[in-house]
Amino acid sequence: MIFDLRLLAQDLAQRAGDLLRPVPDRNGAKRLLLAEIEVEHPALGATERAQVADWTLALLEADDFFGVEYVGNPFADSGEAGDPD
Repeated sequence: MIFDLRLLAQDLAQRAGDLLRPVPDRNGAKRLLLAEIEVEHPALGATERAQVADWTLALLEADDFFGVEYVGNPFADSGEAGDPD
């Protein structure tokens, strides 16, 4: 059976909210994606699984899935906050 691996990557990216919920970082997400691909598509070789995982991560990064959250004021203690003269 031959199918387009990009479609598999798109499917995984669409399900990433549920699949990757317990994993906050890219490295953990890649491990989880590789495991999911192996379970769902055991006929794929290691090279194909890695390629699908990389494509999925690229799609997620393009959508800012691993965005950074800022907490507080990053300039609060920098001493650069406009000194009155």
